[in-house]
Amino acid sequence: MATPDFIRTIRASAGHQLLFLPGVSAVVLDDDGRVLLARRADTGGWSLVGGIPEPGEQPAVAVVREVEEETAVRCRAERVVLVQGLEPVQYPNEDRCQFMDITFLCRATGGEARVNDDESLDVGWFSLDALPDLSEFSLMRIKQALADEPTWFDPGTPGGLDTGRGGTAR
Repeated sequence: MATPDFIRTIRASAGHQLLFLPGVSAVVLDDDGRVLLARRADTGGWSLVGGIPEPGEQPAVAVVREVEEETAVRCRAERVVLVQGLEPVQYPNEDRCQFMDITFLCRATGGEARVNDDESLDVGWFSLDALPDLSEFSLMRIKQALADEPTWFDPGTPGGLDTGRGGTAR
């Protein structure tokens, strides 16, 4: 994921300290029920498309923008699938971030899937029965998007311990 300019500005004074940042990701489906995936340039692995909203940008607007920027696919956000605070990550340059991911179910509305920036090595549509190797987190978000259930969130427990059960908004 390319580092947005506003994060570079923050890093100039914050150094490598942990930043808590919003993140958005998209489970984009086409009319054939295939899911849009990108093979990331930073890790080489396949994943859902995502990114960081710009200051003042609504999450649904950000996810639609990120999908088009990275894949040339136009889409519309249909619903929030999941909201989850992720584990902190440390990058090779020693920057530390913790993301609050908001995953959206999106419907493709146009465009041809292709690598559209330097964040991806490959982009493609995949049938649900022929997905490439994906992280458990990506698979969970796809499953939740297809379940047509209320938004999933981690309810945690008193004291902040995660029970792993998950919850749903009603």
